[in-house]
Amino acid sequence: MYRILLVDDEENILKALRRTLGRKKNWEIETYTRAEEALRRTRVMNFELVLTDYRMPVMDGVQFLSQVKQLQPEAMRLIISGYTDLEALLGAINEASIYRFISKPWSDYDLVTTLEQALSYRDTLVENRRLADRVREQRQQLDRQQTALEELEAKYPGITKVDWEPDGSFYLDENKV
Repeated sequence: MYRILLVDDEENILKALRRTLGRKKNWEIETYTRAEEALRRTRVMNFELVLTDYRMPVMDGVQFLSQVKQLQPEAMRLIISGYTDLEALLGAINEASIYRFISKPWSDYDLVTTLEQALSYRDTLVENRRLADRVREQRQQLDRQQTALEELEAKYPGITKVDWEPDGSFYLDENKV
């Protein structure tokens, strides 16, 4: 189940978005008309994706997503707007690390596809981070084992050396022990 947060100061836009996105069975959608309320919600609930309007009163979409980024860095952040100022778009990408900018009016198919791609990309990032953490843990375990072997070898020289036969067997030479 993916939790998706939609923020737009126009109620009719939120209704249209909910109608379009509500068809996805594994998407739980919350909507807010005020960025401040939505921001309070992000302090207590994790979202996999946040889609916000660019132009809103009090706090614009970039300011809102910048704060969401601090609270929930793994959430995918997207902006939707009829306002297409290239400089503002670049600022949004740089400041809030948005995944994508969606123009109003939108195509339902393109909107759903973009959100699916964003969620898939997020899943990949989260899995890569999980695997990197696991590799770090395993590396630390190997380092501890290597240290233990070195200490054992220092205390009992030759104890960690094994003479292997070509067939894979090994033997103990009592003269070397």
